[in-house]
Amino acid sequence: MAQAQLVHRYVFGLKGDLRDTVNYLDEQSIIYPVGSNCVIYNVDQKSQKFILGSEKYQYTSAVAVSANRRYVAIAERGEKPSIGIYDIHSLKRKKLLTLPECTSNEYVSMAFSSDSRYLITQSGKPDWTLTYWTWEKSKPLASVRTTNQHNAAIHQVTFNPQDNSQICVTGNGIFKLFRYNEGNLKQFAFLKMDPQNYLSQSWLSDDKVIVGTDSGRLLLLETGELKNEFSIINPPTESRQRSTANTILEGSVTEEQLSINSIVSYTKGFICSCTNGSAYSFEKTDEKDTYKKTREMILPSSSNRKDDSNRKVPGIKTLTISPSEENLVCSSSDNQLYCISLSSADMAKGETINFELLSCSFHHHVISGLDICVRKSLVATCSMDRSNYFDFEYNCANRSLELYKEFQEEAFSIALHPSGLYVLVGFSDKLRLMNLLIDDISTFKEFTIRGCREVKAVRFNVEDSKLVSCGMDGAICEWSLITGKRESENVLKTCSYSDVVVASEGRTIYAVGSDHTLKEICDAQILRDIQAGDAVFTQVVLSNSCRMLFGATNLGTIRSIKYPLTPSGDWQEYQAHSSAVTKMKISTDDNYLLSASEDGSFYIYKIIDKDGRGLKRDKEIVHAEEILITKRDLQEKNAMSISLKTRVDELKMENEYQLRLKDMNYNEKIKELTEKFIQEMESLKIKNQTLKLEKDKEDKRYNEQVEEILERHNEELQESEIANSQKLMSEYEKYQELQAKSQKMQEEYERQLNEMEESKDLALQELTQYYDSKLNDKGKQLEDANGQQQTLTKDYEETKKLIEEDSEREILDIKNKYERRLRDEGDSNKRLKEDTRKMRQRFSSLQKEIDEHKSNIKSNLGEQVKLQNIIKSLEKDIAGLQKEIQERDETIQDKEKRIYDLKKKNQELEKFKFVLDYKIKELKKQIEPRENDITSMKEQIQEMENELERFHKQNMVLDLNISELRLKLKASDKELNAENQRLRDSEATLRRFKVALHDCYNNVADQKHLRDSIVGLYSKFIQNETRDVVNLDNDIQKEHARQREHLERSVASLRKKLSKDSEIHRIDNVRIMQENVSLIREINDLRREVKISRNLVGDLENLYESKRLAGSSDATTMRNRIASLQSPVTTEPHMSEDKKIIGMQKAELTKLRAQLQGLEEKVNARPPSDQGKSHPLAAIM
Repeated sequence: MAQAQLVHRYVFGLKGDLRDTVNYLDEQSIIYPVGSNCVIYNVDQKSQKFILGSEKYQYTSAVAVSANRRYVAIAERGEKPSIGIYDIHSLKRKKLLTLPECTSNEYVSMAFSSDSRYLITQSGKPDWTLTYWTWEKSKPLASVRTTNQHNAAIHQVTFNPQDNSQICVTGNGIFKLFRYNEGNLKQFAFLKMDPQNYLSQSWLSDDKVIVGTDSGRLLLLETGELKNEFSIINPPTESRQRSTANTILEGSVTEEQLSINSIVSYTKGFICSCTNGSAYSFEKTDEKDTYKKTREMILPSSSNRKDDSNRKVPGIKTLTISPSEENLVCSSSDNQLYCISLSSADMAKGETINFELLSCSFHHHVISGLDICVRKSLVATCSMDRSNYFDFEYNCANRSLELYKEFQEEAFSIALHPSGLYVLVGFSDKLRLMNLLIDDISTFKEFTIRGCREVKAVRFNVEDSKLVSCGMDGAICEWSLITGKRESENVLKTCSYSDVVVASEGRTIYAVGSDHTLKEICDAQILRDIQAGDAVFTQVVLSNSCRMLFGATNLGTIRSIKYPLTPSGDWQEYQAHSSAVTKMKISTDDNYLLSASEDGSFYIYKIIDKDGRGLKRDKEIVHAEEILITKRDLQEKNAMSISLKTRVDELKMENEYQLRLKDMNYNEKIKELTEKFIQEMESLKIKNQTLKLEKDKEDKRYNEQVEEILERHNEELQESEIANSQKLMSEYEKYQELQAKSQKMQEEYERQLNEMEESKDLALQELTQYYDSKLNDKGKQLEDANGQQQTLTKDYEETKKLIEEDSEREILDIKNKYERRLRDEGDSNKRLKEDTRKMRQRFSSLQKEIDEHKSNIKSNLGEQVKLQNIIKSLEKDIAGLQKEIQERDETIQDKEKRIYDLKKKNQELEKFKFVLDYKIKELKKQIEPRENDITSMKEQIQEMENELERFHKQNMVLDLNISELRLKLKASDKELNAENQRLRDSEATLRRFKVALHDCYNNVADQKHLRDSIVGLYSKFIQNETRDVVNLDNDIQKEHARQREHLERSVASLRKKLSKDSEIHRIDNVRIMQENVSLIREINDLRREVKISRNLVGDLENLYESKRLAGSSDATTMRNRIASLQSPVTTEPHMSEDKKIIGMQKAELTKLRAQLQGLEEKVNARPPSDQGKSHPLAAIM
């Protein structure tokens, strides 16, 4: 494999020094920067996706997410900073925004508008320019300088969520509101109070902004005016309403000022975070412009960390809320991510609750050591901080933090044992060998080391027979582990080496250092130098298969170098960290590359070939699963398991005894319940008979009412048809009158149109004459200007000739008279100077006149061209207007015809609409009394169903009681068998006693044998019996006490059960009332008549619209359509619906009768009681 490729798999770390470090993309995903890349982290699946940084830029300086959660803007720092707009789903860059005139090297804050169409960016020092972008076109619309005369820093910029043209800018002594209008950003609503250091801000409404300061105060501003002020230190109840803008709340001053770093708003109010590691939630109250502090959320204090008074508490830098406002995620100043559920926070109002780590702890300082295990999927790292130094162990397979250890001194290096059970950590004066236990890292042994000179890297060859070291002194030494002597040395004083690696054959060495090169050394001689360009190689690693070579630079990039090395030194570069890479390792199976950096981030890369496939090894590496545990922990766990087993046995015995007592109590209760059940059944039978009689009466009454309603409906239908026909005739007469009026209006409109055409022709002729005359005048002016130019040029040439002749003549005269007129030379020189000066002035004036004439000629020519263009455009306009007039004449005629037809149809449809409205009102009046009757009948049916449901419940309870009684009967049978066995045992002992007594009787003659046999008989039967009796008495007393205690518990449990049963009964009644779906269906059927009438109106309105657009129908056909729609709707639906209602009610009644009959049969088949049965113990007694 000549040159491998890398794929970013996972990263541990966070770049926490940005304005908005973390943002929610959706309910499960967040985005945050790590190194020079951005990571999209899925909280539920614990997976990561990467948006890689560009090669020309250093790292990410700002991140913003659009309001629709579809795009993310990432600003990158560099000589010319840029902003990339990425699609969140495809992770592809949509646009790249750059500003050539920007003098800053970074953007400090960005924000999307509420509709995600616009983007604002705030650049850093020295220009501090705010730019308003339409990012879809990659175009800046406006820009303005936002800082003050002191060039103060800007911290945050935001859009108004209700108005895309309003922008808020806050900084050190700066609070400005800008409005975008006509390509400019103009400031409005100036601040009306003393300036402060405004660190954060958030919009609460369309005109109110909450602003946080570095003194722990929250300012509620409306268009630059202070409305209210809150303090984190003082309770929010002490904040008072402000009537003027110049007053400031005078609170108690604490020793340490709390800076409010971040504010995020949500529906209930807002949440702010401080530098003391706390976040406070404020909720809106009933008072105007007042918010109340409801709870405090703090960062957790790690149990692994020791108390240290000098430790600086990490502050919360950024807050972000999920779209559903259920979860809150924050980033701290020590590069950690925490989360909390706002639903649990609502339950704990008034209490202090703790954040939880979102994934695991990250390093927040330089990672000084890195090592990977051979037999386990573990990676160990160590880091440095001012007072805390950490040792992390990450699981590469699960991508999780396994162990965590803190030291009180600096750890410079770390090494894992191949078995993964031990770790060696190097400090400034010692080495610590520690055991990796199941849940801790314990020190096993310490090795003291003094006077150790710093060596940057030490590497073994494959056979472990040779050791290669490099240092800051520019020396690379090869040591033999067999003899302990130095075999060779290569010294280069101008280079400080930082890392070295040995090839598999043991001769070739690759080293990197401060001279910007990668050196290939063989037998202490430098064979080849590979230049690194502007970067410096800090780390180099060679794969275990010696087929791949990787290098790391001080810029944080990883380079896959073509191997074996070529003279040109080809490589492929990957963006990773934002600072220099301190350590880099490759896994044993050559599938993963790991790198750590000064920025505290730790990357894991997957190594693949050109085809995108992973590397295959000859042998699969099986990872070990052994762990270490101390003997004390193992003993404690074993003791705990034994105690739990004994506890389980005791609980089993106690439960069995309680079950026996419950059986006895339940037997008595069953007798009482059976008697009550029989009495209730008799009463229900009587009540059922009365309900049947009442139901028959209601059926008769309802049938009579239905017949009366049908007769009344037919009469009203005939009357309404007669009235509607009369109204239609009157409306038709009105329509004819309106038609005559429309004809008159049409004639008037045609007359006006003809007059407008004549006036238009006259105006067109006047314009053509005016422009022709103007064109002639301009042509004459042009001819005059040409003539003047010619005359001026002639004059200029003549004057030039005259001047030349005069000057020559004067020069000759001076030469001839030079000797004679030596005394008059001075006067002649003066005269000549004056003459030349005059001539020069004249020449310059003539030259100016010539230039003026040339400029006039050029201007006249330009005007001529313009006039010709105007004439051509006017001719085109005239032709276009003529065509347009013709087209408009045609469209006017078509529209007039269409208007005429539509007016006719409109009149007809208005008549039909009036008739249908009247019929709908009449139908509604007929439906109301029927609905009242239906509701009363439904109430009666509901009462009957409730009673029937109670009967079902009682039957179910009785069935349960019977099953319990049968179980108790089985238990009593078992006790009876036990007593019978006991009786048989006593009879057997009696028989044995008789046999022994008979043996004693045989020894009556011999008194000695008789005495011995009687003593043996006494010892055999009497003493054992008395001992058993004594033991029996003690057992009886214990049993009595136990039964008494059990009875008291059972009484308490029965009381609880009684309360629970009553509550269950109440809940069942409520559920029964809610499940009456059948009655709701009947109501829907009865209301269907109203829907039919409404549908009829809708059909007529649709018909009106279609006829109005199509323009093809007649009044006679419409009248026939209405008649056809009226006749079936008014008669047939009423009859069919009434029949359906009656049929459904009859079916429901038959169903109820069948259910009652079934209940009666069950009650008659059930035995009345078990009084005739005797208790099983009666036979024993």
